[in-house]
Amino acid sequence: MIARMSHGFGDMQSLLKQAQDMQRRVQDTQRALSERIVEGTAGGGAVKVYVSGNMEVQAVKIQKAAVDPDDVDGLEDLVTAAVRQALLAAKDLRDREMGKVTGGMNLPGMGF
Repeated sequence: MIARMSHGFGDMQSLLKQAQDMQRRVQDTQRALSERIVEGTAGGGAVKVYVSGNMEVQAVKIQKAAVDPDDVDGLEDLVTAAVRQALLAAKDLRDREMGKVTGGMNLPGMGF
């Protein structure tokens, strides 16, 4: 009986080590994602939004030609569309990169 408990404890230690290794790889991937930037555009490039791989908006660029004081609603729509596109691209990037670490499993408590 003692041999079984010892063997089981070894398995538990192995699982714990694997979880810690995965958590370290997740953290490394999250750091790398913070440095990767994706772009969303609208209005044929009149509005560009840049978002990091960890879903933070980094910049918004608007061409002067897109600024019409008589059509603020149109500009707001372009910005909204570009933000949506950039966030979707960032989410896709994050999901792909995290999937490499987790094998596609959605693991609670891993920070993503």
